[in-house]
Amino acid sequence: MTLARLVLWRHGETDYNASGRMQGHLDSHLTETGWNQARFAVPVLARFAPDIVVASDLHRATDTATVFTDATGVPLRIDKRLRETHLGTWQGRTTVEVDAETPGIIRTWQNDPTWAPPGGETRVEVAERAFEVVEDVDATEDTAAMLCTHGGLITALTGRLLDLPVDTWPGLGGIGNCHWVVFERRPGTLRWRLKTYNAGIIG
Repeated sequence: MTLARLVLWRHGETDYNASGRMQGHLDSHLTETGWNQARFAVPVLARFAPDIVVASDLHRATDTATVFTDATGVPLRIDKRLRETHLGTWQGRTTVEVDAETPGIIRTWQNDPTWAPPGGETRVEVAERAFEVVEDVDATEDTAAMLCTHGGLITALTGRLLDLPVDTWPGLGGIGNCHWVVFERRPGTLRWRLKTYNAGIIG
């Protein structure tokens, strides 16, 4: 079996997003805005007709996914390989705080997917563990799947699915809260094509 469509959906706004703090593996929670973002997105995402939703085990992603699966009846699976990038000692801090301590370090991280924050992981590593999830779902589903996960992971996985050179990954823009990316396959080929990037409901 092989998928025809893959949707990558970022979680809704969290308390850390609202305060500008980096989350990584910290288990932050959706704000009321985040819950509403998820509810507003459901009717649009339902049109992609996923057969399964696979979510990160961090609450912000699991809760977002549950809004969709409760409304549609689509099965939900949890997979910790879909967690956000581990940001090591940066977790819970703002980029301003980190850059004030080590000037220029945030720019280095943003521009080099092979570089990891102290005690953290690279975006290349994140992409590989997320790609394993896609391969697993690809082997068991034959229509469409949606992964509910995190912004950094989605951009890294996008680069990996498109086989883009790693040094071009920083050219991919960020993903807004509760926005999504859509990949489809041309019939008769296994290569992914990017159909939609950073789409979402504003309101």
